[in-house]
Amino acid sequence: MSSSSDDTVISMDEVEVHFEENSGLLGMFSDPDTVHAVDGVSIDVPENDILALVGESGCGKTTLGKTAIGMQRPTSGSVQFRGQDIWKAKDGEGSVDIPYDDIRRALQIIHQDPGSALNPYRKVRNNLAEPLKHHYKDLSKEDRTTRILNMLEAVGMTPPTDYASRYPHQLSGGEKQRIALIRALMMNPDLILADESVSALDVSLRVEMMDLMIELQNQFNTSILFISHDLSNARYITSKADGRIGIMYLGKLVEIGPPEQILNNPQHPYTKALRWSSPDLGVTSSDGELPMRKIDIPDPINPPSGCRFHTRCPVAREACTKTLPETTEVEGDHGHEAACFRVQDDHEYWDSASLEDTDDEETYAERFAD
Repeated sequence: MSSSSDDTVISMDEVEVHFEENSGLLGMFSDPDTVHAVDGVSIDVPENDILALVGESGCGKTTLGKTAIGMQRPTSGSVQFRGQDIWKAKDGEGSVDIPYDDIRRALQIIHQDPGSALNPYRKVRNNLAEPLKHHYKDLSKEDRTTRILNMLEAVGMTPPTDYASRYPHQLSGGEKQRIALIRALMMNPDLILADESVSALDVSLRVEMMDLMIELQNQFNTSILFISHDLSNARYITSKADGRIGIMYLGKLVEIGPPEQILNNPQHPYTKALRWSSPDLGVTSSDGELPMRKIDIPDPINPPSGCRFHTRCPVAREACTKTLPETTEVEGDHGHEAACFRVQDDHEYWDSASLEDTDDEETYAERFAD
């Protein structure tokens, strides 16, 4: 899933992010548990690309996104911005071609709660002027004001002088999100992480905001890493922008490809389950049953062996419990890859026993608890 080239903005190679977690007061007397938030993900984000990462809460998509823009140091693996290792630049290791300050300016974020990035005691113009003062010290006050007013007008906040004089509490949720988008774009970024940036908006405002993001993305020639738990939102923004959808499960990237292939020809059983659980997509299973054996997500402190989805997968077999599937290109689908043995016609998976044949679920759990 990683093939860095000259037009690659971000390249992540075998990235792992593990967190240590203590178990309450008793944890003070024992070694902390390790949460496997991201486990061996390789992926590239080219110029002017929109990549949507989708998955259930706790799958690692936000952690991976923050790692991509240098907000989270990986436990292992590398994250490069246009060929420069981000953390080597920060630590001053070796020959640094791109200074860390330039990298941080080029990689921006829009949070789910835009108010968290706005000082409630400062007017909009002052909130937007602050990053300009830091990164573009040669701009005069008049130039900063002109840029701010032009951006407000570009996102439909007119008259711009009125909005520039407002405080954050005088803005609606959608307006705050537009200010957050302006704040990111004024840095002329190469990539913006949009972390659940439309999930708090109602449906009509979501569409409006995604349309605006696509329009401005083309204007500014930036890339967007779009994080969402909603496959419908991911389909909308990637379909309109010729982007890609990546499916994450328990720290792993299990499938990636163009939206029409992910939605019309899903290869990983987890992708099929997500598609089924998104009512807006109009997909139902043939027998009306949930396409998973179990609802509960395994503990990321002790993830299952082999394929991490095998404990819930309706088509899992013995082979899935032993070996982690490698990413394989889907035949006939350019740019479509999945980490599932079912993509390989000659894999031993097809000759191994089905886990659905296990009569006693408790016995099954005991057998594969390790």
